[in-house]
Amino acid sequence: MFNPEVYQERRKRLKKMIETGICLFPGNDDSPMNYLANTYPFRQDSSFLYFFGLDSPGLTAVIDLDEQKEIVFGDDVTIEDIIWVGPQPPLKDRARAAGLKLVKPSASLNDYLAEAISRGRQIHYLPPYRGETILKLSSWLKIAPDRVKPGASTELIKAVISLRSIKSREEVAEIEKALKVTKESYLTAIPEIRPGAREQEILALMELVIKAYGLSFAFPPIITINGQIFHKTSYDDKLLKGRFLVMDTGAESRLHYACDITRSVPVGGRFNQRQKDIYSIVLKGQEEAIKSIAPGVMFKDIHLKAARVMAEGLKSLGLMSGDMEEAVNQGAHALFFPHGLGHMVGLDVHDMENLGEDYIGYDRTVNRSQQFGLNYLRMARALEPGHVMTVEPGLYFIPALYELWKKQKKFKAFINYDRVAKFLDFGGVRIEDDVLVTEDGHRILGPRPGIPKKISDIESLF
Repeated sequence: MFNPEVYQERRKRLKKMIETGICLFPGNDDSPMNYLANTYPFRQDSSFLYFFGLDSPGLTAVIDLDEQKEIVFGDDVTIEDIIWVGPQPPLKDRARAAGLKLVKPSASLNDYLAEAISRGRQIHYLPPYRGETILKLSSWLKIAPDRVKPGASTELIKAVISLRSIKSREEVAEIEKALKVTKESYLTAIPEIRPGAREQEILALMELVIKAYGLSFAFPPIITINGQIFHKTSYDDKLLKGRFLVMDTGAESRLHYACDITRSVPVGGRFNQRQKDIYSIVLKGQEEAIKSIAPGVMFKDIHLKAARVMAEGLKSLGLMSGDMEEAVNQGAHALFFPHGLGHMVGLDVHDMENLGEDYIGYDRTVNRSQQFGLNYLRMARALEPGHVMTVEPGLYFIPALYELWKKQKKFKAFINYDRVAKFLDFGGVRIEDDVLVTEDGHRILGPRPGIPKKISDIESLF
């Protein structure tokens, strides 16, 4: 945990943003894999962690704005618990570490909320994403389960996003701790990316490093020679010469701050000419995008800049033609780059995604586009100091999308389909780093030197 003052200050700031009522924060429970005593590794709700820091199941916290109370509801372990998992510090002692003084039994929460509801007091809560949390809120608040999510407090959502979006020094330090371990996992695995190995072997090498530090992955890793499949999470394929292995992974620090890194490495460690051509375009797109990061700059504009840079590169290879500014305006580049440039990262790898992307990445200055590709951009609004963003452009050759667009003769003025057909066995390339927006520009997070991404640096690892 951070120092108690950190959590006290966060709650103090929240109380200034919500006028009245009760802010209700259910923590997560253990989730059984296949029977009650066999659970998935516990992961606390991120907003609960942010305000209360208590990393254990079965807790709920409230901030009573009218009565100026902060209460944690939970229970101490029983003798049965002690037999199986060992002694645990009393809840009141753990709560004190987060600057909390008032602790009550779980059983008293229902009566507390019932009394508040009977008085017509407003109960603010965030959108739940677990079934058990929906059922608990339904029971506590006396509303049907299908009305729980729609009843989430917009006021609280916006306040939490405002606070969590700006990362403190302590939070940035946690992200960099995760990045340090992630770098080591990449340096361990990359030299083993050789023909005949399996994706799962590369994954195992990376996980060995991360587990050795007592950490875990922040999200299911993507380790695939089929980089054209964005979120492929099976690892059975053999590594083939002439293909890239796309590795999109990141460790989570002990305080649960994520990092998110992607590297694309040619199997065998040597780039052929075709791989050099495509990879260099993606790298230039990423470098130019990162150069543009600064306070006040619209992230949508940075996304479009990366798209134009890569479209011009594709034009130089004969894969596109015409006016690339107009091609990007119309969305022709999305055949090759059909996702957004990046997203916030923090306590969640897609930070606060459960609170609603349109609240996080959009505001009254910019609306979500309906254009294919651009509609997947998670962050579009102006950047602020303290934002931590991923920057992850990519180029992909997706046979199904190619066949559909060719059949439709879509953007035939910009796309040279016959030339593109020769790349349908290519897969994909993505390069990703985590970038902090500073007062006067930006800083790429992580140890220096960073995880290799220049062609010569990657080849030197083999």
